[in-house]
Formats: sequence, C-alpha cells, structure tokens
Amino acid sequence: MIKRSIVFFASLMLITIPGYSQKPIPLWEGEIPFNKKGIKVDEINDNNRISKVTIPVIYHFEVNNKSVSDKPAVVIIPGGGYSREAIDHEGWLAAQWFTQIGIEAFVLKYRLPDGELVTNQHLVPLIDAQQAIALVRENAAKYGINPGKIGVIGFSAGGHLAASVSNLFNNPVNNNKTATQVRPDFSILVYPVITMDDNFTHKGSKENLIGKNPTEELVTKYSMEKQVSDKTPVTFLIHSLNDLAVPIKNSDIYAENLYKKGGDVTKIVLPYGGHGFGFKPDSQVSWWAKYLEIWIKTRIIND
Repeated sequence: MIKRSIVFFASLMLITIPGYSQKPIPLWEGEIPFNKKGIKVDEINDNNRISKVTIPVIYHFEVNNKSVSDKPAVVIIPGGGYSREAIDHEGWLAAQWFTQIGIEAFVLKYRLPDGELVTNQHLVPLIDAQQAIALVRENAAKYGINPGKIGVIGFSAGGHLAASVSNLFNNPVNNNKTATQVRPDFSILVYPVITMDDNFTHKGSKENLIGKNPTEELVTKYSMEKQVSDKTPVTFLIHSLNDLAVPIKNSDIYAENLYKKGGDVTKIVLPYGGHGFGFKPDSQVSWWAKYLEIWIKTRIIND
C-alpha cells in the first residue's frame, strides 16, 4: 500500500556556520580502490567547491543532545555536476540542520569520476557512497545510531548519486559488502539529476560520469527512473518549477515510476527557487526545509 505524507507550509530560519572542525574519517583502510597508482595531486578547495579528491572521507556532525541513543542518521552528498562538490550549503549547512532536529549527520567528500586520477570512473562515486553508508552502519552502536534508520540526502548530481545508492544496492561495487550493508533506509533527493536521457538530463553530469559517447548499457544503468523498484527506500523529492539547470522532469519521472512500482514517495514542487538553493540561509525558498522536517518526523523518526 502506498503511504502518503501530508506536508504543511511554514517558515524556517536557517543558521550559518562559520566553518568546521570535524575530524575527517577515512572511508578506506589501506589501498583505495580504483585510485591510479603513483598519481599524487593536491585537493582543490576553491571557495568551498572541492575537486581532485583522492582520499574520500566522511565528517561526523553530532546531535546537540549526545545522551540520545538509537538516533536516525543521514549521509549527505553535495552536488557539483560530478566535477566538484559544493560542500558548504549542500554539506556543512545541511549537517547542522539535521543535527538540530535530532539526526546524526555525516558529510561525504567523495572521489569524482576524474580519468586523470581514477580508473573505472563511473563506479568511483558509487563505491565511495556505498562505503560511507556501510561504514556508518558498522559503527552504529559507537555513535548511538539506529542501524535500521540510516538514510542519504543528495543535491543535484549528488542527488543522482543518492538515487544510485538507493537503487543499485543488489550488487555492491565492493563485492566484500552485501546489499543490506550498503542500502540506505530512506532517500532524500533535492533538485536531483535522475535520467541520462539527453532530453532532460544535466549534460555536464552525464558526460562527466559516463563519458561523451556512453554505451546504451551505461545510459540505462545510470538512468535512475529505470532502476526504481518496490525495494527503493522511502523517498522525499523536492524540485522547483523554474530550475533551468536540471529540469523538474527528472523528479517527475522518478516519482511517477517509483509510485507505479509500489514505492513510497513524497514529491514537493516549489513554484520558484531555481537550482542550487540547498541550505543557503539567504535563499528565497529557505522555508523548503520545513517540508523536509515534517516528513522526517512523521516518516522516519516516529514511523
């Protein structure tokens, strides 16, 4: 049976954070899969737009009340067209917001499909995201987390990666992991890239992930509207009608196909907001997060 969420409009004031002091937690011990041997580069952080990542990590943000146990948790995946990562308003600010409502947060700094640095480019972001979910789940007791309530949120191309881990879990890239270890329990997709169909995709994300002339197999595999099933985690989508970078059709076809497959999906359409608003406190649609808060409290925390 399809469960329907009821959402109400309300305003929300977001608080900025001046920086971060969280110690990075490496995703991998020893050799990092798919890194090219002998390649050494300096990671680039240009105004909190990160690229040239070779050592993927997660940053842990704790809820304010540390005595609470059995908390939900979320892995946060910033977007950036699979060429960089907007780790401020789609990372640090998102993490702060989640901790304020009682969700343990982990910001993922993942490797990008950069052919100069990695092999098997299209698999690299996915293996890092799957590893992040598995790592949080393996350490659930340490962090006071409910291992059955570990979700993922992604923005733009990060939304594509979040949708990928929400559907491509049956055969983990790392064959030492199981589907149970890498599958998120809930999925939040914010103005996500979904399809690889040239009519509606974000062409930069598509080209960076699967190349200029991808095979039909790769196009199908990474068109997430074609991968949904009744095993796709409970999902929240939000998109604005005037998004000129990633057309709202991406969210429309994902929600429609997931509904048809018997999935649990809530889609919020904003009348304006454009693309990339994330958790910017000065965004004209900063109130969108109130919709998310109500959904989380009714569908995740209290479910």
